[in-house]
Amino acid sequence: MEVTLDKSYPIKATPDACWTILSNVTELATCMPGAAITEQTDATHYKGSVKVKVGPATAAFAGDIEVISIDVAARKLVMMGKGADKSGSSASMQLTATIENAADGTTNLLGKAEVIVNGKFAQFGGRMMTSVSDMILQQFAGNFEIKAMALAPVVPAAAGATSAASAAPAAAPEAVTELNGLAIAWMLIKNFFGGLFGKKA
Repeated sequence: MEVTLDKSYPIKATPDACWTILSNVTELATCMPGAAITEQTDATHYKGSVKVKVGPATAAFAGDIEVISIDVAARKLVMMGKGADKSGSSASMQLTATIENAADGTTNLLGKAEVIVNGKFAQFGGRMMTSVSDMILQQFAGNFEIKAMALAPVVPAAAGATSAASAAPAAAPEAVTELNGLAIAWMLIKNFFGGLFGKKA
């Protein structure tokens, strides 16, 4: 089963800060909840893992990452990731990510992903896989923003006009470090019943 995702996420950090994160594969991998680079085999190939926690149980997926191209001038990264679990289910994703300047000085993180799943994952159906993938990418974009803002945040003009004495410090958002299987399961359940009642309607 193949799913294509085309997303844009606003990031409250400078384009340079965002590119610093995007162009560093090891750092970029930590934006994905539960993911980690375990080994770099050469300049463009890496080995990694993703852990999914469901209650007290944890499932692990091992995979390979290949950096197909890095275009510094266009601030664009193309990479391919492939992985499988012990049951034989597998997934692959080709990701094209681009940093785009926004009019207010912030950044748009553009991403196009082509995801192919086989085995038990394919049983979810295209619409459910799209919803789950979207949820995971939202968590990824949130973590990406936290890292980029730590390097060079962009303060909105309205906030910049507020005096330091009257402006209360904003609480820093918390990064999502685990891929929560329960949240994924809940997303699948909601989409299943939503489709069921939608068909009846």
